[in-house]
Amino acid sequence: MKITIITVGKLKEKYWKQAVDEYVKRLGAYTKMELIEVQDEKDSDNMSDKDIEIAKQKEAERILSKIKDDSYVYTLEIEGKQLNSVELSRHIENNMNMGKSHLTFIIGGSNGLHSSVSARSNYKLSFSKMTFPHQMMKVILLEQVYRSFRIMKGQDYHK
Repeated sequence: MKITIITVGKLKEKYWKQAVDEYVKRLGAYTKMELIEVQDEKDSDNMSDKDIEIAKQKEAERILSKIKDDSYVYTLEIEGKQLNSVELSRHIENNMNMGKSHLTFIIGGSNGLHSSVSARSNYKLSFSKMTFPHQMMKVILLEQVYRSFRIMKGQDYHK
């Protein structure tokens, strides 16, 4: 099993990097991990809708170029389906049991995902109706994937 997480933008703050590193280390007992950061487009408060769409398209091209053909793709989208931790664990486990050995999770940039990335998605997943910074979302996603594996293995996961 291999899990790839593709994010738009780089982690800059040390505390986010430390949190990501900790969960990647923990996940090493369960799966191979690959973290890919693609360049984000510069953003400003006065961007037109057309400028935003162009930026999202450029980011989409970078994202799509990193997705392997055989990968089952989860996109994190506000309008996606919300699952609790046990349901997410079962979803991941069902994919593994169906022979899907490569799962890819995608976290978009500040303007969201382009429709072409959403169209490539096999499963649109929402963690909340709220918007989170992509740095924080990366940590939350990694924690939930880690929790999913602990649930699958029948290990404690409330700690």
